[in-house]
Amino acid sequence: MIGNIGGEARRPGRIEVVCGSMFSGKTEELIRRMRRAEFAKQKVEIFKPAIDTRYSEEDVVSHDRHAIPSTPIDSSASILLLSSDIDVVGIDEAQFFDLGLVDVCNELANRGVRVIVAGLDMDFRGVPFGPMPALCAIADDVTKVHAICVKCGNLAYVSHRMVDDERRVLLGETQEYEPLCRECYQKAVGKEK
Repeated sequence: MIGNIGGEARRPGRIEVVCGSMFSGKTEELIRRMRRAEFAKQKVEIFKPAIDTRYSEEDVVSHDRHAIPSTPIDSSASILLLSSDIDVVGIDEAQFFDLGLVDVCNELANRGVRVIVAGLDMDFRGVPFGPMPALCAIADDVTKVHAICVKCGNLAYVSHRMVDDERRVLLGETQEYEPLCRECYQKAVGKEK
């Protein structure tokens, strides 16, 4: 542990992943961790994919409408260019980034940067999504958060898509997706076939 000017201890570089289904609080947890780093007088920068304009073109915004300023980018390589002299890097909606994000996060952590990544671990079909599986594998810490199944109240397993669209990436909200537990998801996809 290394002390900083504010008296708080700063950990050497590390990768923290917050993953789960939609509506599970991933972005809320990312915002919470980034705000704590700001309170500790650490230099922070948050990145999000430029394609995610659901609530704001610039800010990272949770479903509960909590927001924090961010830098929208098109490729993971931009993170390295824009994060020099930063103590903590936050990355939201990581599943939408290219697979190069894994190397970017490793490089940052190896430089002594704390990297906090939030994203969906699976797509609407229950398939591991984008760079998230590899990020979970290299992370120093993985936090799996859960929404509540809207059908039965158990812990949700996956984000079930309720609209007929087979594209892997379809930005949406409660009109397009619902969190379901494994059992309710199996029933839902069984009815769709």
